[in-house]
Amino acid sequence: MPKMKTHRGAAKRIKKTGKGKLKRMKAYKSHILTKMTRKRKRRLRKSDLVSTADTKRLKQLLPYGS
Repeated sequence: MPKMKTHRGAAKRIKKTGKGKLKRMKAYKSHILTKMTRKRKRRLRKSDLVSTADTKRLKQLLPYGS
């Protein structure tokens, strides 16, 4: 059986934690930031975990961990 290919786009955006959960950065932090409050921009800096509904699908894109 051939090796599975890692989805490179997903590999650049998602990392695995020590316990095997998937970590991602939050969206809406790239441009048009002048209308956002300081508090909202500060919250967007932090990373977040991928929801359990999406985890199974994303683990197929990253067969060897990332």
